[in-house]
Parts: sequence; structure tokens; C-alpha cells
Amino acid sequence: MSRSDQKVLVVDDQYGIRVLLKEVFSREGFQLYQAANGKTALDIIRAEKPNLILLDMKMPGMDGLELLRNLKKEEIDAKVIMMTAYGELDMVEEASKLGALSHFTKPFDIVELKEEVLRQLTSSS
Repeated sequence: MSRSDQKVLVVDDQYGIRVLLKEVFSREGFQLYQAANGKTALDIIRAEKPNLILLDMKMPGMDGLELLRNLKKEEIDAKVIMMTAYGELDMVEEASKLGALSHFTKPFDIVELKEEVLRQLTSSS
């Protein structure tokens, strides 16, 4: 599967983070989608079936854990990388149990995050 066939969804209520990640991953050739909240993300996930989701834990309304529970309930198979603020380690543990593959603490190293996304998208599931 070529990079232009790979879909990445960025879910974060912070506009600046969405813009940064859109720029980074669009440059890599991926189809990129953005959502500012869990409900919008769920609609995009159902319609576009992204290969990988970069998911913020703390958002107004439906947070990252609730979105993960919905993915599990609907048996949606997408790789998920969590993005958390410092001190949300209890959420990280629960997110891992719900299927998140890894997590990055904000502010994260964009190079490390990009390498992890590339690694996840090139490894077969």
C-alpha cells in the first residue's frame, strides 16, 4: 500500500497541533483528516476508515478513552497512537488496554512521533 493510500486522522481540540501534524504528514504523502472532538472523529472514522489515528486524550465532550471504547464496540480496526498531557498516566494505561499502540506526552518530539507513525503504517497488522 503506497503512502497516498494511507489515511491518517488527527484528533485534537488544539488547532495548532492539528495544523502542525497536518503539515508534517501531508508532506509525507498521506491522506490527512482532522477532527477537533471525539464526535466529529467518529463520523470521519466511519466514513473514511483511517489506517492510523493520532488521538488526544483530553478533549471536551467525548474524550480519547470514550472514542477508543466506541471503536472497540463497533469493531473498527485502526491503529491508534495516543497524545497526552503530562500526568495522565492512568488514562494511558486504560488506553493501552483499549488497544492504543503507544503514546506521546505533550509537548512531543515531532520527529519521534513521525517515525512512530511511519513504523506503524509500514508494519502489517
